[in-house]
Amino acid sequence: MEPKLPKFESVFTIDCVIFAFDEGELKVLLIERNEEPFKDWSALPGHFVHSNEGIEEAAGRILYELTGLRDIYMEQLYIFGDVDRHPQGRVITVAYYAMIRLQGHQDVRPVSNFAKKAFWYPVADVPKLAFDHSQIFEKSLQKIRRKILHSSIAFELLPEKFTLTQLQQLYEAVLNKKLDKRNFRKKMLNSGVLIELDEKQRGVSYRAARLYKFDKRKYNKLFQQDLTFIG
Repeated sequence: MEPKLPKFESVFTIDCVIFAFDEGELKVLLIERNEEPFKDWSALPGHFVHSNEGIEEAAGRILYELTGLRDIYMEQLYIFGDVDRHPQGRVITVAYYAMIRLQGHQDVRPVSNFAKKAFWYPVADVPKLAFDHSQIFEKSLQKIRRKILHSSIAFELLPEKFTLTQLQQLYEAVLNKKLDKRNFRKKMLNSGVLIELDEKQRGVSYRAARLYKFDKRKYNKLFQQDLTFIG
């Protein structure tokens, strides 16, 4: 008979960093906490992992309970384990991040009492956050700034049909820098990953612009497009 060993107790949390692009701004999803510590503070959606659930299962549950969002594909970002990151003791958090199209996800609200409200906040003006969430936010922002130059994630934030102006605004919002309009358009059109549509914007008071779609199949077939020229 094998000896009966004591069970270890582990304390983990999940923190979710969800980005979206809306009206020319990159935004991040925040909550207002409704419990101590840091009650009434803005924070990333995050909470404790139950003892009977896996990490990824917990990520989906926590995001839903604190924001009402379901079925969001999130990637693991980093593990934060500083000894003093939580005032009540040693708590290790696994951070996840995602970039989503805001259409259909504008209305966010908690379905538990852990948060008073959930809201989209401009990345450029994010206040000091609870715990070490400012550090987690900055780490995730650096991640997407690198990734947008080496992958197709930009097109996950845009509508299915978009203008070149919207595309440039997105890159400028993520990279936090102005880009030369003529050079940006030339490089993007020559990259071969855009499909020009026989359609223009509708319902705008200014001159309607041409619409485009992202050719994901061509992107994947040709190569992992390196867009470092943009930065």
